[in-house]
Amino acid sequence: MDNRSPKAWLYLLPAIVFLAVFMVYPLVDVLIYSFEEGYNFASGNYFGHGFYNFSYVLRDPYFIQAVKNTLILVAVTVPVSTGFALLISLALNSIVPLKKLFQTVFFLPYVTNTLAVGLVFMVLFKKTDSSDGLVNMMLSWFGSSGVDFINGPYWAKMFVLCFYTVWIVLPFKVLILTSALASVDETYYNAARIDGTSPFRIFRRITLPMISPMIFYLVITGFIGAFKAYSDAVAIFGTDLNVAGMNTIVGYVYDMLYGSSGGYPSYASAAAIILFAIVLTITVINLLVRKKTAR
Repeated sequence: MDNRSPKAWLYLLPAIVFLAVFMVYPLVDVLIYSFEEGYNFASGNYFGHGFYNFSYVLRDPYFIQAVKNTLILVAVTVPVSTGFALLISLALNSIVPLKKLFQTVFFLPYVTNTLAVGLVFMVLFKKTDSSDGLVNMMLSWFGSSGVDFINGPYWAKMFVLCFYTVWIVLPFKVLILTSALASVDETYYNAARIDGTSPFRIFRRITLPMISPMIFYLVITGFIGAFKAYSDAVAIFGTDLNVAGMNTIVGYVYDMLYGSSGGYPSYASAAAIILFAIVLTITVINLLVRKKTAR
């Protein structure tokens, strides 16, 4: 065993080097940047260390708005997309003919470019001088005067962003849950039907517990993915998300680095560390809840 140990470490060396260079080093570098006060991007100089960068970011109204938008996006899209994915997966699992075709149709949005889908959503919802958009045309059938979902009120813009996000993440969740449902042993279902168990009770007592690890996995990854949202908002509202009032935390970090008001890596690093702390906290809470409910 001892003779083979150096060879095993040699096999792992490329992966260890890759992780160290592209993951560990950037994390340490961001942490250092976040405490360097008055960092000058051009000269690379700073005048001290402290918590001023965190204080500035937490008082920045643009960051506060970005946190608000991100939290709403997370709170709405994660449960809604997971719930819809479960319903669709149950429906697909009960359909024998053309099941593969329907699975392919539902998965197509996942392999479509997100920016392209965002442009389609913008066309559907945007109200212009020459057209009210397809969605407003449908709303007019019910007597509505129409809403500018892209440049109008905040709730309308947030609705479009949440709708778009659910649309984008739904196919992947449907794929995972459909696979999870297919892996449940039919013996449990047959035994329950022999005992005359109702379909709802079968779902609650057999299906849901058997696929709960996959649901928990989708919730965790859904939280992380929603907190990293940025390209979705850009695809719909353009690159100047602060003007639209629809920026996200990741968008704020990008703006501080490369945007029109950029060149402040210390502020961007502080915002990134805050985002990391939020995601870590929510992930730990979910893990504790999962561990408690699994007992």
